[in-house]
Amino acid sequence: MSATLFRRVTLSAGVRDVAVDHGVITAVGVDLAGGATRGFEIIDGDGGALIPGLHDHHIHLHALAAASASVQCGPPLVTSSDDLAATLDRAPDLDPAGWVRGVGYVETVAGLLDCATLDRLHSRRPVRIQHRSGAVWFLNTAAAEAVGLRTAEHPGVERDDSGAPTGRVWRADDWLRERMGHSRPPDLSQVGSELARLGITGVTDATPELSTESLDALVSSHVNGAVPQRLHLLGVPLDTTPDLPSTVTVGPFKIVLADSDLPDFPSLCERIRAAHSRGRGVAAHCVTREALLLLLAAFDEVGRRPDDRIEHGAIIAAETVDELSHTQIAVVTQPGFIAARGDDYLDRLDASDVPDLYRCASLLERGVPLAMSSDAPYGPVDPWEVIAAAADRLAPDGRTVGADEKLDRVTALDRYLTPLSALGAAPRTVRTGEPADLVLLDDTLESALRSGREALHCTMIRGRIVYRREG
Repeated sequence: MSATLFRRVTLSAGVRDVAVDHGVITAVGVDLAGGATRGFEIIDGDGGALIPGLHDHHIHLHALAAASASVQCGPPLVTSSDDLAATLDRAPDLDPAGWVRGVGYVETVAGLLDCATLDRLHSRRPVRIQHRSGAVWFLNTAAAEAVGLRTAEHPGVERDDSGAPTGRVWRADDWLRERMGHSRPPDLSQVGSELARLGITGVTDATPELSTESLDALVSSHVNGAVPQRLHLLGVPLDTTPDLPSTVTVGPFKIVLADSDLPDFPSLCERIRAAHSRGRGVAAHCVTREALLLLLAAFDEVGRRPDDRIEHGAIIAAETVDELSHTQIAVVTQPGFIAARGDDYLDRLDASDVPDLYRCASLLERGVPLAMSSDAPYGPVDPWEVIAAAADRLAPDGRTVGADEKLDRVTALDRYLTPLSALGAAPRTVRTGEPADLVLLDDTLESALRSGREALHCTMIRGRIVYRREG
């Protein structure tokens, strides 16, 4: 592992040199060149800001990789059933078995899809389309027959009153992939490289109920360098104790409170107890206010752990902000959805819900622990876009969504720098003894935050440069 000296970089204390050796920041000071740093590779920052690497606190790595081989089936590219039919017709044959994989669908295009509806749009090849929430797949008849949906026993297979499958399959990604004969999850090399280009040095994979194959593939991709980022995994089953490298950690246990099928209260309490009894908090997927209230009631019944957290918190009522302030349960949010879907929210949601969407400022003002994330591929993966969305709160059509929830860009960035051990704690800083997960920017921090990813010069993970802009 080579040693590196960042010369003339801007930190909060001013322009300094930063020395890195064996994956750790070994010195921060003025004019460090020479002496103990002789032989170090020198990177001249020319006054650009050097910041800790960003951590995406909620992402789905395998789904993100699979999205690159998919066709977009929702706005802004697809807005009607005619658009969708044309998109499916011209979709390339990327799969050896002829499957078409669609993503990003929303009901405004052609309603809630099922086998019959999809057959009218495209019946020539097997088609599966994922709702933009990631919660459900829609299959046409050819796809349903290919995976044996009629005789399937998976609880996510929806059936009509006669017992016939509707073509909707809920939260069954691994199962569906296996039925299609795709035994291995997709390659993550491009994902790891793209995250490095964005300055992301660590990720929390929030995929629930990881299969043995998915877990092994994630860890292997990290060990072989395809995903150099540090990994924090929420979907490791409670009865699994994997042998992991130090740069892969197990987080709280992911629980999905699906708005389409909320768990009953006793079952939810039992799942939380089971996680807590194994020394893990829970990371609870809560999109609706009903799901969040159910979760908070369960915490009142069962008790809480410091690592319990709320994923999304898409709609949080004002009175619930007060309760979160009291309980200090962390919220991992995604304001990038405002920039990606804000117009749809404004057009479809009740006006009373809009101020409660993806709260940021009100949570921080009340001392609620808050972390930023993408939820990619369902939300925009670029953290600089998410930071801009938190600051501007602008929908795609230019309307403002929840002006009172705006953050300044530096504060939004800090929520990408919050430590895993305490999501509400002060952001990580560049200082001696810290891991050398670093991002060098071309300009001052304030200017770079407005330029976005274009200001990123290089990314270092564990003391190794994993991305350097050419030229």
